[in-house]
Amino acid sequence: MDNERSVEREHNQCYEDESTDSRKPPPWRKQITVRAIVASVFIGIVYSVICLKLNLTTGLVPNLNISSALLAFVFLKSWTKILQKAGIVTTPFTRQENTIAQTCAVACYSIALAGGFASYLLGLNRRTYELTGVNTQGNNPRGIKEPGVGWMTSFLFVTSFIGLVVLVPLRKVMIIDYKLTYPSGTATAVLINGFHTSKGDKTAKKQIRGFIKSFCLSFFWAFFGWFYSGGDSCGFSQFPTFGLQAWKKSFFFDFSMTYVGAGMICSHLVNLSLLFGAILSWGIMWPLIANLKGEWFPATLPESSMKSLNGYKVFICIALILGDGLYNFLKILFFTARNFHSRLSKTNTLVEVPGEGTKESESLKRENEVFVRESIPLWMACVGYLFFSLVSITAIPLMFPQLKWYFVLVAYLLAPSLSFCNAYGAGLTDMNMAYNYGKAALFVMAALAGENDGVVAGMVACGLIKSIVSVSADLMHDFKTGHLTLTSPRSMLVAQAIGTAIGCVVAPLTFFLFYKAFDVGNPDGEYKAPYAIIYRNMAIIGVQGLSALPHHCLELCYGFFAFAVAANLARDFLPEKLGKWIPLPMAMAVPFLVGGSFAIDMCIGSFVVFVWHKVNRKKSEFMVPAVASGLICGDGLWILPSSLLALAKIRPPICMNFTPAH
Repeated sequence: MDNERSVEREHNQCYEDESTDSRKPPPWRKQITVRAIVASVFIGIVYSVICLKLNLTTGLVPNLNISSALLAFVFLKSWTKILQKAGIVTTPFTRQENTIAQTCAVACYSIALAGGFASYLLGLNRRTYELTGVNTQGNNPRGIKEPGVGWMTSFLFVTSFIGLVVLVPLRKVMIIDYKLTYPSGTATAVLINGFHTSKGDKTAKKQIRGFIKSFCLSFFWAFFGWFYSGGDSCGFSQFPTFGLQAWKKSFFFDFSMTYVGAGMICSHLVNLSLLFGAILSWGIMWPLIANLKGEWFPATLPESSMKSLNGYKVFICIALILGDGLYNFLKILFFTARNFHSRLSKTNTLVEVPGEGTKESESLKRENEVFVRESIPLWMACVGYLFFSLVSITAIPLMFPQLKWYFVLVAYLLAPSLSFCNAYGAGLTDMNMAYNYGKAALFVMAALAGENDGVVAGMVACGLIKSIVSVSADLMHDFKTGHLTLTSPRSMLVAQAIGTAIGCVVAPLTFFLFYKAFDVGNPDGEYKAPYAIIYRNMAIIGVQGLSALPHHCLELCYGFFAFAVAANLARDFLPEKLGKWIPLPMAMAVPFLVGGSFAIDMCIGSFVVFVWHKVNRKKSEFMVPAVASGLICGDGLWILPSSLLALAKIRPPICMNFTPAH
């Protein structure tokens, strides 16, 4: 794939840079430092807030690994410089320490990102139950569990650690023997290795300045905008950029620096797919279906009812997600099986290796030596998996009586093979398909558990499988980063465990900051939490089948499911010049439910990158991630004081809104 080849070229280019730091890496215990953990906790908390905001508003979160590596470098470099200026002797800042800080931070905020706070866990609360329809068949009141810091933290501790040990015995096979690229892990390593060279240090200084400028701009803009948001539909976030009629259909620029920054990170295709989905749904389909009130659905039903317009929004969105997810799931399985078979085949045993004596071969030999020398005992992984499995089989049925212990046992018996398939596919394609494995578990478990227990059993089983499969793939990405930065696998595993433990505490507390300060789950508010109602309805479909859909909705769902499959086929088989313009169904699906304003924000971010590339391509390539990270972090950090002000019942003093002149 093009992505893999470009990452491999970057990897090869960094061999020359690595020669500038040929010192022996420090022992694994010395790679984990107090300052690295402090930096990772700070970054993890900030990014947990950002991930939850993105999850609770649209559910679309860009890859933040690169920006977390940049922030770790900024934090630790500043730390050492301040101490040196104060005359305090400090140990040198190494690439291994940078890698540990980045790994720990990613493990921390990944809990907020993938812990189900905006999807399968939030989908259990009463509000989602009522929005789904109290009289909806299969939507049993037994399937209600209100969010709580205690049980959410316990659930995360029980389910999050098992993914850290499930594939540890196969780390050498995946990284060294199969030479899987893990593009995100490799790109992060290239960035970190680049920072710790003389040339990279100069580039890093420019990135730091760009980050600080955009961070300050974003933070103070959010602070300034807060004063004008003292009421419903008030402030710059409700500015009718294209007129009041367009504003009513969610087409306006809401001045969200978070989504402008996210748009700078995401590809142009993702952003344009979002805009296309918004125009198709809110610009064309929903007005047409709304005009059929009284024919397709009773005119007396409120728009929020699942048997009314909202039902079409939710189920058509689900059809697009499932069509895209199923296609990519099967494609990755096929690609993985074919590649795996070719590696085992005796006719495909020749592997291209670097020539002896070259810089590349010496560097690769050194990387492999460090990676193998710092081994993780097999017995430790086996005992860890057995221990965490027994804890889960005991604890989860106590938290959720609807999910029987034997269902949990079956999930953990299947988990190693599912984790291997996902991690192998992620190493080839950079696509983590954990959510699709989770959705498969959701449908199967909801059907097996029956009408009374199916909703809860399905969503909790989804969380179990998704957590194990996702964490194990993320760990392999981190092992790849550690392999290329000469960081010990032992220190990487410990950093992952520390970050996961911190995340299990930070994520529920951060979620409750949002849950108590803002109107989470309101379909007409800012924090719509669209995936909560999507996951609950998928569980109901698993229980009841297609009878849960509104009138004529099934035909539309068939059409959009087929469109999602056809779009993927077209993108894969058409010539690249044509295929690159085919929209992404998964990206199109998001605005179907949440509206088009954030898609406009992200397209503006894309436009900024496009213009910057035209003006100064070389500079934009290394400055865009830094500036985008600053915009995201500045706006995200303002959420902390604004939520505390909301909890203290301190409201903004001004309401700026717009009404027709006549």
